[in-house]
Amino acid sequence: MGPWSRVRVAKCQMLVTCFFVLLLGLSVATTVALTSFGAHFAVIRQASLEKNPYQAVHRWALSVGLSLVGLLTLGAVLSAAATVREAQGLMAGGFLCFALAFCTQVQVAFWRLHSPTQVEDAMLDTYDLVYEQAVKGTSHVRWQELVAIQDMFLCCGKRSPFSRLGNTEADLCQGEEVAREDCLQGIRRFLRTHQQVTSSLTTIGLAFTVHALLLSSFLWFAIRSGRSLDRKGKYIMAPRSPGQRSRWAQGAPR
Repeated sequence: MGPWSRVRVAKCQMLVTCFFVLLLGLSVATTVALTSFGAHFAVIRQASLEKNPYQAVHRWALSVGLSLVGLLTLGAVLSAAATVREAQGLMAGGFLCFALAFCTQVQVAFWRLHSPTQVEDAMLDTYDLVYEQAVKGTSHVRWQELVAIQDMFLCCGKRSPFSRLGNTEADLCQGEEVAREDCLQGIRRFLRTHQQVTSSLTTIGLAFTVHALLLSSFLWFAIRSGRSLDRKGKYIMAPRSPGQRSRWAQGAPR
């Protein structure tokens, strides 16, 4: 395969990759929106505690998610435009966006490996604080927040052998609510599904980002070296000096 054919294949691959990166950015944006405005996360985040353990984790995840969506979208748009227009500056901008997106995803992957239960622990700690204050009867607002959490996750109470609240916990689950699962297990089950989706998007994003980095760097060097596919050639008519005779005139009979 010649150099011109390799450039043509790379340009087609770049356009296809940009399309899938845009779809990936849309998926990440949907996940961020569900995390920010989803009812399950909102009912935990809106617990009016003096110190809500989940709010700090939520703000960090929201900022990282929005940054990743912006970098993926901008990188895909710049790279696609650079591929069509054969613009070296736009291709460099797309490469920079993909590089930053790659670093962000590596940070997320490292965080998932180093602290896999940080989000789960924060949500469970928030539920524990609301549960204890509600069952102890220190605040009627806490009781309403506890009921809202349990109705959202379709759970009731927590069946822990280390509970120190006595028999007052039995009044919390009555009637059909007795058949509901433990809220600690319900929250873990919900987060397990959400974390699987996040891990899958991170893995797919790393693969597409690395591929886009390789393609954008190759096309940047190809554009720099002038290996264009659409440029047919430029011919400049240089003026002929007065003393220069044409080749036809030199070969013509006298």
